[in-house]
Amino acid sequence: MARFAIGEQASFSRTITETDIVLFAGMSGDYNPVHIDQQYAKDTRFGQRISHGLLTASMLSRLLGMQLPGIGSIYKDQTISFTAPVLIGDTITATATVLEYQEERGIIRLLTECTNQHGKVVLTGTATMLVPREGAKV
Repeated sequence: MARFAIGEQASFSRTITETDIVLFAGMSGDYNPVHIDQQYAKDTRFGQRISHGLLTASMLSRLLGMQLPGIGSIYKDQTISFTAPVLIGDTITATATVLEYQEERGIIRLLTECTNQHGKVVLTGTATMLVPREGAKV
């Protein structure tokens, strides 16, 4: 029996906070005013500040590295399409679904999605991960 089944899923949720935005701006150096300046952001198409897209995408790293496929797995590639803005206070659920598992090559491909508290998809893509073989490290 394979370690990973097609259709297998894992997910987790967290609420995006002001602190997340400030820390991500500091860590990434991305001080785009649409993220950090309410006065500037109110005149944009969004009408308010939005989260950094890669802050949302970073939730996938936690999900894939800690849950599915889990500890010891390493990113090979990731596609990302940002489909809606994430606002401060949004609760985002990151979900990974197994699309393909090549056990002999130690490679897994997953659908990766993030949705907000209203069920709206804010990010979608696919990830390919290297996974350790049973009882081994990557």
